[in-house]
Amino acid sequence: MTEKQQTLAGACSFSGKGLHTGATVNLTILPAAEGHGIKFCRTDLDGRPTIDAVAENVAQTSRSTVLKKGEATVSTVEHLMAALWGCGVDNALVEVDGGEVPIADGSAMPWVKLIRQAGIVEQAQNRKYYEISEKTVLSSGENNTTEIIAYPDDTFSAVVNVDFGSKVVGQQYAVFAESEDFAEVVAPSRTFVFLHEIEPLIQNNLIRGGDLDNAIVIVEQPVSADKAAQIGKLFGREGISADRQGYLNNLDLHFDNEIARHKLLDLLGDLALVGMRLKGRIFATRPGHKANTEFAKLLRKHIKRDADKPTFKYNPNIEPLYDINQIKAMLPHRPPFLLVDKIIHITEESVVGIKNVTMNEPFFVGHFPDEPVMPGVLIVEAMAQCGGILALSTVPDPENYSTYFMTIDGVKYRQKVVPGDTLQFELRLSEPIRRGIVKMDARAYVRGSLATEAQLMALVTKNK
Repeated sequence: MTEKQQTLAGACSFSGKGLHTGATVNLTILPAAEGHGIKFCRTDLDGRPTIDAVAENVAQTSRSTVLKKGEATVSTVEHLMAALWGCGVDNALVEVDGGEVPIADGSAMPWVKLIRQAGIVEQAQNRKYYEISEKTVLSSGENNTTEIIAYPDDTFSAVVNVDFGSKVVGQQYAVFAESEDFAEVVAPSRTFVFLHEIEPLIQNNLIRGGDLDNAIVIVEQPVSADKAAQIGKLFGREGISADRQGYLNNLDLHFDNEIARHKLLDLLGDLALVGMRLKGRIFATRPGHKANTEFAKLLRKHIKRDADKPTFKYNPNIEPLYDINQIKAMLPHRPPFLLVDKIIHITEESVVGIKNVTMNEPFFVGHFPDEPVMPGVLIVEAMAQCGGILALSTVPDPENYSTYFMTIDGVKYRQKVVPGDTLQFELRLSEPIRRGIVKMDARAYVRGSLATEAQLMALVTKNK
């Protein structure tokens, strides 16, 4: 999977009826800029209000996921959200002229086909990931029968277990890993309903757009021919057969575990409301839209909580990638102005460096000697040196190049750095390197918390 953000190559449109309203809705998915995310725009309302597809905007979860901002709502977004996520689309504007996303065939497959027909293009900015760093649990329902658990992992995967106490469905499992093809293993699974639920749903003014072409109807208790005929009228269909246990009209399933796979589809669509890709293992038992979206809200709270924590775990017992002698071979700086001790992680787009701050630092002699504090400008210089190593790692002969910083913006000092502290620098390219211009987001952490941050721009140039 690409590490770059993606959007559609062009617009694509679909027209169909909503599952619950029965109203015909016209929907268009448009490309969007980097960092835009997924947004829904109600084109039929004054001012064309836009709703961010994030968990905080979930207003209702009865039989579908409903997003709301102000007076504008869009319901049944989960299948489309799952398709966008499964196709790798990070940024898109979804325009709808009604309050519900069309149900299509009850699966995500029509949306996958539509998105693939439009095409997907890579964008310049990197994707943002939230790496689950600790066991995270959400339990709900009577006797906590619904449970979603997330564990740390280097990749994303999800396992769903469903048990409705049904002899027809039984206990089912479904599994998805990011190495699998979403379109093949998840997208074709259709929404479902138990036959005994249909009349109450209709009485509650729901599933007015439901029919046998967009839902699996599970027959737990066979009904008489007269009752089947009444059900046929509800669906506008003659010749309904529900005289035995199984699926209405003896429907053929796409998968033996299609019920569990659809619950997995719903889970993925609802977790897309986290607003960024996840790295972690998800285990869900009897999930539903309410639990899914509450879990997405919980993860978003953790994202905000962890924003000021380092993303890379430093283990001083592991041999560094670059020690001080290797750093001296790359950088022109020398003590006492060489402020990076070692590099512990580096990729084409990011670098992590370490500075051990001791009482022997020469700047402590004159900088608050009775209350020693590392000067903030030297923390920025240390981050810049670390960024210089990232920039120079992109050329084959770094000893023949130098890095000159052009701008330093958005500097914020959040806590002081004192003797005995270990500074951890994390820098990431904010844009691809072009013509020797390097733009980086830089952060310095101490004692597990953010100490300093800045945006740096530098020029890599060959030495004369």
